[in-house]
Amino acid sequence: MQIDVIIPTFNRAQVVTTAIESALNQSYKNFHIIIVDDGSTDNTSEVLEKYKSHSNVLRLKTENLGVSHARNYAVQNSHSPFISFLDSDDEWLSNKLQIQIDYIKENPACRFLHGEEIWVRNGVRVNPKVKHIKSSENIFQRSLDFCLISPSTVLMKRELFLECGMFDEEFIVCEDYDLWLKVLAKEDIGFTSETLTIKNGGHEDQLSTKFVAMDFWRIKSLVNLYKNISDDDKKNQIKNVLIKKSEILLRGYLKHNNQKSFDEVTTMLTSITLPTKH
Repeated sequence: MQIDVIIPTFNRAQVVTTAIESALNQSYKNFHIIIVDDGSTDNTSEVLEKYKSHSNVLRLKTENLGVSHARNYAVQNSHSPFISFLDSDDEWLSNKLQIQIDYIKENPACRFLHGEEIWVRNGVRVNPKVKHIKSSENIFQRSLDFCLISPSTVLMKRELFLECGMFDEEFIVCEDYDLWLKVLAKEDIGFTSETLTIKNGGHEDQLSTKFVAMDFWRIKSLVNLYKNISDDDKKNQIKNVLIKKSEILLRGYLKHNNQKSFDEVTTMLTSITLPTKH
């Protein structure tokens, strides 16, 4: 089972080698690595030069078009039946791919698999809150509030990625939340409780720390999903979360006189005849 490992990076010359080396050092060896330099302006290009002699590493460079485009571009240049994502500030444990391949062998119908991770913030290990506990139990409903699946733990069939429309490049944040919900809306997924990844956070260039009002993008995703699925139970679950999130967000926009965003959200909600309260 050949895997294409997708590593997007932007201005992370100081850490990207840790991610790449953690992929190269996997105990499972049937993989290729596709690195996309998303228009970096630091010395990322020079750092990536050290991998030019690696026959299983493909280096690509684009304009700075965002992480969604970078991942999509990598997959468009991939050929393996499986793809696995690794963010350039994260790192894999050495048996990450082997654990997941063993799971797939035992569950051949599985097309999407995720697992546990270690959280590190500014070099210090931290424990996730109860609400962040991962599993595949009731995963669709629990994922509506916020993203419970880390991209760096995912192994999925390339065909499924394409079926679900890839990452939405309009999303500057929450692109993973958006895609995983599309996956969860259509099929069951696999989960392994074994730790696969070290997720490093706390640095200034993290998108989740650079953008406020993340629920704007979650609402946008939920509205789109609501329009495109037919499962009444899932639609009701989406509706309940939309009402909760929109009430809080719209009150905030009114408080801070953000009429533009207020109007955008109300327009999205009325497009699915969802009443707005504020």
